[in-house]
Amino acid sequence: MRPMRDDEVVAFMREGSRTGKLGVVRADGRPHVVPIWFDFDDDTGDLIFVMGSGSLKARCIARDPRVTVCVDEMQFPFAFARIDGVATTYTHDDDPEAMLHWATETCRRFVGDDRAEEFGRRNADPHELLVRVRPTRHVGATGVAD
Repeated sequence: MRPMRDDEVVAFMREGSRTGKLGVVRADGRPHVVPIWFDFDDDTGDLIFVMGSGSLKARCIARDPRVTVCVDEMQFPFAFARIDGVATTYTHDDDPEAMLHWATETCRRFVGDDRAEEFGRRNADPHELLVRVRPTRHVGATGVAD
């Protein structure tokens, strides 16, 4: 097994259409993990995703903004990457253009160029939140089974 450098963690997480697993903490201390579509802001290094403002993950982040996002390669010899960080949420009204941009770019990775704008418009809804995760730690390894 070989640990990844910070830049390798980000490159691995960006590769293809690997779905992120977002981990947050519920009010009673139990973990809550859900799949998310995400992207990165090259200018800031933030990991970005969009979520429903009334979702459990939104309520958890509002109470405790510490999050983790993990992706993995499920083929031998296996690999994983994780970013721990602090989430900041923005409403549609805060910056509708940023919401549309990031909703579209996040979707592009998962639905392709031909449907990115359609999904971006759908996900840039006033009931959604734009989430920026400022990384505090990068963790990853390749060749886990080697």
